[in-house]
Amino acid sequence: MHSDTLDVIVIGGGVTGLAAAVAIAELGHSVAIFERRPRAGMETSTHNSGVIHGGMYYPTGSLKAQLCVEGAARLYEFCRKRDVWHERCGKLIVAARPEDATRLEKLCQLGTTNGVHGLELVDEAFIKRREPHVAGVAALWSPNTGRLDAAMLVNALRRTAEAAGAMFVANAHVEAGELTGEGFQIRTAQETAAARVIVNAAGLYADEISEMLGGETFTIYPVRGEYAQLKRSLSGWVNGLVYPLPDHSGHSLGVHLTKAPDGSVLLGPTARYQSDKEDYENERLPLEAFVQPARALLPAVTLEDLTYGGSGIRPKLAPPDQPFADFMIRRDARQPRLVQASGIESPGLTACLAVGARVAALVEETLN
Repeated sequence: MHSDTLDVIVIGGGVTGLAAAVAIAELGHSVAIFERRPRAGMETSTHNSGVIHGGMYYPTGSLKAQLCVEGAARLYEFCRKRDVWHERCGKLIVAARPEDATRLEKLCQLGTTNGVHGLELVDEAFIKRREPHVAGVAALWSPNTGRLDAAMLVNALRRTAEAAGAMFVANAHVEAGELTGEGFQIRTAQETAAARVIVNAAGLYADEISEMLGGETFTIYPVRGEYAQLKRSLSGWVNGLVYPLPDHSGHSLGVHLTKAPDGSVLLGPTARYQSDKEDYENERLPLEAFVQPARALLPAVTLEDLTYGGSGIRPKLAPPDQPFADFMIRRDARQPRLVQASGIESPGLTACLAVGARVAALVEETLN
């Protein structure tokens, strides 16, 4: 199919790979996206809360902080222009006890330092005005946090990439790859293709692709997040986005409430390290496990009010005993014609366009 050497092959057709392909193609380079699934974005990109994050959680100066703030601005504009459903609904991060107010203040300071606009410490009366069914003594209000339809975003990114000249190749599981004189040659079950530069945006499989191509050795840890839902008759209990303070492990922003585009209310995600990168369903948590986290935000919830939701798997670079690992976005130390866009977990959806722009700059540097 690809008899000539392409400038770039992007491995992975989630939001990271698609956004990178958009930015690369718009620079005038020939690019193909190889996606192992039948459609774009079938894994992490569409198995999440669909939140456009503000950027107040991440260490100052980290890529996660920088690209979340930049990416949110880019994403709102992209969604507006491409008719992707979205809403700048705002978010409450709620403190259940007076002694937690100090943690809210630190989060507010961190977010402001990171460039997040409009953060405000608010009282119980403010919470009740916006979310009458939510309990809390104080909260951090983030007016620029929002939500979107992740599937619509994926489709819009693919259309934009193809309009810019990128090729999307579905069912293209990369089985082998090798360095050549002018770049890489990769093989799938259907074909062989060559490119001067490879972008590794393979999500849960980025460590395997890096090893296959002779790049840096690292580990992607699959972390499953599970959701419950409020029964549809209770959807009116939540108007937007309501979060607890993040847990102390650093691996989760906490089991939160998200009003989904279809009007349903999601409760989750949880966070559990596992070995299988494709196991979304085995040994799912019982609904009983969601009752206590739900009541921390919605005291009236009972077990009978909950039903099962979906699940997703995050591609983490941080092992269980490490609270934080940043995105890996750089030219590979071993193979400089391999550009890594790996470990792109939350806030990867928010940051995707900023990540794509950064990847495209690295590609340009490599090709030149």
